[in-house]
Amino acid sequence: MSSIQSLNANIGRYRWTICALIFFATTVNYLDRQVLSLLAPDLSKEFGWTNSDYANITAVFQFVYAISMLFAGRIIDVLGTRTGYIAAIIVWSIGAIMHAYAIPMGELTNNLLALAGIAAVPASIVGFMLSRAVLAFGEAGNFPAAIKATAEYFPKKERSFATGIFNSGANVGAILAPLLVPWIAAHWGWQTAFILVGAVGFVWMGFWFVFYDVPQKQKRLSQAELDYINSDNEEPVVASEAPAEKTSWFKLLSYRQTWAFASGKFLTDGVWWFYLFWLPKYLEAQFGLHKTEIMVPLAVLYSMTMVGSIGGGWFPTYFMNKGYNPYEGRIRAMLVIALFPLVVLLAQPFGSYSYWIPVILIGIGASAHQAWSCNIFTTVSDMFPKKAVASVVGIGGMAGGMGGVVLSKLGGWLFDYYGALGQIYTGYAIMFGICAVAYLAALGIMVLLVPKYKPISDL
Repeated sequence: MSSIQSLNANIGRYRWTICALIFFATTVNYLDRQVLSLLAPDLSKEFGWTNSDYANITAVFQFVYAISMLFAGRIIDVLGTRTGYIAAIIVWSIGAIMHAYAIPMGELTNNLLALAGIAAVPASIVGFMLSRAVLAFGEAGNFPAAIKATAEYFPKKERSFATGIFNSGANVGAILAPLLVPWIAAHWGWQTAFILVGAVGFVWMGFWFVFYDVPQKQKRLSQAELDYINSDNEEPVVASEAPAEKTSWFKLLSYRQTWAFASGKFLTDGVWWFYLFWLPKYLEAQFGLHKTEIMVPLAVLYSMTMVGSIGGGWFPTYFMNKGYNPYEGRIRAMLVIALFPLVVLLAQPFGSYSYWIPVILIGIGASAHQAWSCNIFTTVSDMFPKKAVASVVGIGGMAGGMGGVVLSKLGGWLFDYYGALGQIYTGYAIMFGICAVAYLAALGIMVLLVPKYKPISDL
């Protein structure tokens, strides 16, 4: 540890300030998207939603997020990290606040649809779908911008660790949300919860505007630290954040590396979405926990994910120190990580003893997901030039969002079907089984497509 501190003292630490800013943006990102899931049990009762209705609302978010991720990566590459990040957080903060006005928006939309002779959908469903769509469009910019900023400010050997740190912002957001949202809703109403949480993004935007610039123009960055950042850089260094040269999506899709990343995201992103959007309803449906009673179990569960996010970011260095290149070290780490979600298979069989057993077991699975996530993201910057990183992350994000749509819709159908039979236990057992094996399946496909480290050099 002393050697690391000495190194940082000699070269500077400003890159970690940037990492902290990305961490807080990701925290806000997950705070905003989780408000609905925490209020879903009460909103479902208030507005008469079925599990399929709720699945449709969450699926709209995931579908729009998926499509937007494809364009978000390209937009971030063109606008540059600084401007693109600001635009993204403005849009998603507005979308978060819109949820508070979902009912009047739904009524207005239904009136317009009626004029066109189109049958109306319940106003609450329409309003929340519209709000989720705007939120998703803005939030799609977070990870492409974050990964691009990490590629700009960190050498390859530090990127997975930096990614693990900022990605743990998702966990902090997931921890804070159940501690804050039910309490705010209980005291000031569900509309206020959406407004207050949504407004936080505008505060972050001011800090980003002041403290971020590309490394070559960053006055707070020492020359020694800039040289360290570029120490393993194989690309020419540019001194401005001018619009990047466009890389054709068709060109990117011609690489096995793109398909490996997209396949891994498709099979595993939906697992995290499922945990994020359905665990409050699971705790209510199977254990009768509701409102503020879910605060502590969910906070404990998502606190566990901090270990996976930060530890998972560090883990590949163990293999790299043994002589493996970054990609091979990451793949070996991901194999170990993929084994941990298998414990989720025991959540239902042992849930009859106490709800704390599935909470802990699912927490292990969710922690493993975060460890997996920071490593799969970093495989992109391992193999692609910086100008294409955000676009490839966008392609993978689209695939991950589509995987989330499939898993959410499947869950809604299973829970309504088995709930009607009085066997909701079976519905969740099936879903947890899928969540448990998804990572091994994803890794198998990734290794089949890219068995050895092969960086892209012809873009």
